[in-house]
Formats: sequence, C-alpha cells, structure tokens
Amino acid sequence: MTSPSEKKIPLQEKHIALGGKMVPFAGFLMPVRYSADKEEHFVVREKAGLFDVSHMGEFIVEGPNALDLIQWLSSNDASKLAEGQAQYAYLPNETGGIVDDLIVYRIHSEKYLLVVNAGNIKKDWDWINSQNKFGALLKDISNETCLFALQGPLATKILSKITDTDLGAIKFYHFQVGTVAGVPEVIISGTGYTGAGGFEIYVHKNNALKVFEAILAAGSPEGMLPVGLGARDTLRLEMGYCLYGNDIDDHTSPFEAGLGWVTKFTKDFVNAQTLQQEKEHGVTQKLSGFKMIDKGIPRAGYPILDSHGNAVGKVTSGSLSPVLNLGIGMGYISKELAIPGQEIFVEVRGKSLRAEIHKPPFI
Repeated sequence: MTSPSEKKIPLQEKHIALGGKMVPFAGFLMPVRYSADKEEHFVVREKAGLFDVSHMGEFIVEGPNALDLIQWLSSNDASKLAEGQAQYAYLPNETGGIVDDLIVYRIHSEKYLLVVNAGNIKKDWDWINSQNKFGALLKDISNETCLFALQGPLATKILSKITDTDLGAIKFYHFQVGTVAGVPEVIISGTGYTGAGGFEIYVHKNNALKVFEAILAAGSPEGMLPVGLGARDTLRLEMGYCLYGNDIDDHTSPFEAGLGWVTKFTKDFVNAQTLQQEKEHGVTQKLSGFKMIDKGIPRAGYPILDSHGNAVGKVTSGSLSPVLNLGIGMGYISKELAIPGQEIFVEVRGKSLRAEIHKPPFI
C-alpha cells in the first residue's frame, strides 16, 4: 500500500504483476527485486536486464539563454556539447558542497534536458529557479516522463528488434530521438549506471506500458529479465559510481569526491572561486574504493581504521560484489592512506577486518 508520502511510478501495477517487491525509495515505491539480487545482477553483466527508473527527475531548459543558465549552474562546460550529446556534471552549491549530480542533454542550441536524482527533484527545481537570472524557460516534466534502462551486452540486439534507429551510431553519452515499438519521439541514450553497456529510454508516460512490454517481449528470448534497485546498487558499486545521499551530498567537496574531471574553470559558475582555491590547495581526504581481504561485508556508516585502530574515515557505500564474491566499498579516507594497495581496516560488527585500497572499477 502506498503511503501518502510515497509517489507511484506509472507502471507500478505492471511491476507487481511481474512479481516485483515494491519498497519505498527516494519518495517513491520502487521494485527492489523480482527474483533474487544476485541472479538479476548477473543477467545484466552477462545478457541484459530492464530497469524502470521512472522515479528520476527531468527538467527542460530552453530559450535563447538556456545555455547561459546551464553554464552558471553546472560544474561542467556544456558549451562543448554537440546536438545529440550528453555530459555528466554536478550542481555546486554556495558552501562548497553538491546540490546534486546530473546528466545534461543538448537537444538543440536552445533546448536542453537535465536528468536529476529522484530524491532531489524539488530541491533541484527550487535551486535552478533561484539561480535563473538569465530568463531561461524551465519546465518540470518529471511526472509525465518514464525512463527505462536496458543494460547489458545484449541490449543492442534486443532493442534493434523494435526500432529502426541505428543503435550502433549512438556512442557513449550520445543520444537520438526515434521511434520505439511504434511510439515516436522516444529519446534513446547511450548512457547507464551499470557499466554493462546499453541504453536509457525516455518516453511519455502515456506510451510507457507499450514500450516497456515491447522490450520485455523482445528481450525474453535472449534471457533478459526485469531487474530491480537491489542489483542496480551492486552493479553501480562494482564500477565505483557515486550515489547521491551516500557518497556525495550538500556537504561533500567535489574534489574530495573525485569529481575534479567534471569541474571546468573555463567559464564562471556557482562558487567557482572557492572551488578553484580548493583545487590549488589540495584536499585532506579522498573518496576511495577498497576490497575486503578478510571475510566480511562493509556497509554504509562503518568506521574505516588505520593499522593502529585510529578512525581515518567511514564507509559511504558497501556490499558484497556478486562478480568477485567478496566485500567491496567506498569511503572518505585521509589522503595519506588513499593509495592503491594500502592496507586499511573496516570495523564490521565490532570486529576490525583487513581491506586494501583499490581504485574503481572493481571488475
């Protein structure tokens, strides 16, 4: 039963019919799994899996000054985008932290799509509007947009059955607008959150069920399965992808989080001067990946210790890697220890267990 504080994604009843276990996540009821997390994880790595991630937020920014607003809001340089190209970025706040991380899509020179995290939709919308000194036109299309992620090595083979779009021409972080399952005006994007390759598919909610069922039908002979958020989390962790609210937040330094590569000082943006100084002075801690040596599963919040038992950080994301069959995680660790191969310890249920720093991806 949906509580008053939880929103329904448009295909909720379909997921229940497919056996999806629905759990609260980021203000929505979402399918966490249909069968078993491990089975769903491996089907994405080896064949293909279909996620419904329609809880994500989508904003349109358009008009003659659309790029000006995005350049001011975004850490990355959106002027480098060609039509049909996307880029990863974050929204810096005025205190040195991160409002959110997002993907910016250039539809054309005066129209952009911003895709933001589900739990931050209202916060991001309010922030973007508060910074809109350029008069750009803004529209929140989150409630009318469904987003499906078809991920895995067989994604192209499956999707090509129901679209005439040349999927081979869609490079990583590029997209095309095409027809899928007879539905026009669908965005097919060469993006994803699993490291397994594939596509993210944006469709109006009125056509969502038709497209979702067509992908299921096309993928079933190839062994594709619907996949929930449980496997999505272990898949992104094996790649070392940040999760907002765990690994980055309003108080996280983007340089400590390893996001210097999408911080472009070729233009002015929110809090650029402070971030420039931080880049020059360096950081005292870094978001680092690690693998467990001793048997144990690290979880968010667990202390990270040095060889003397001193706390030097904490786990922000951790789990058992299905591919490696050992515990992996990420956490903020003092810079001196954040060196690949360095032995650290993670306190798991009161026991100090050995681990070593490992630069992601883990597989």
